[in-house]
Amino acid sequence: MSAIPRVQVLQEMEVRETPDKKRLFYSIQFYKADGEVVTAPRAHTCGLPYDMKSKRKRGVQPVDMEGNKSGHVYPVCIDNIREFNGVAVKI
Repeated sequence: MSAIPRVQVLQEMEVRETPDKKRLFYSIQFYKADGEVVTAPRAHTCGLPYDMKSKRKRGVQPVDMEGNKSGHVYPVCIDNIREFNGVAVKI
């Protein structure tokens, strides 16, 4: 299994929609602060109530197959991203 660089993952997470205004989704697996592994088979990037760049976090919102919100927004530390679209993430 190959690995994808974290910088490429962050660049792909920044693209929120296609040129024809359709929302982009991805699958992601990450560690929470307590060490629990969270898997979101379908999610999209959303905002957080603080500066995401300085806190090194990104907002991830799990969604269902129709693109409706499913669960709550997770503040994900960029160092804790484990898999992105089924590919391991390397730092």
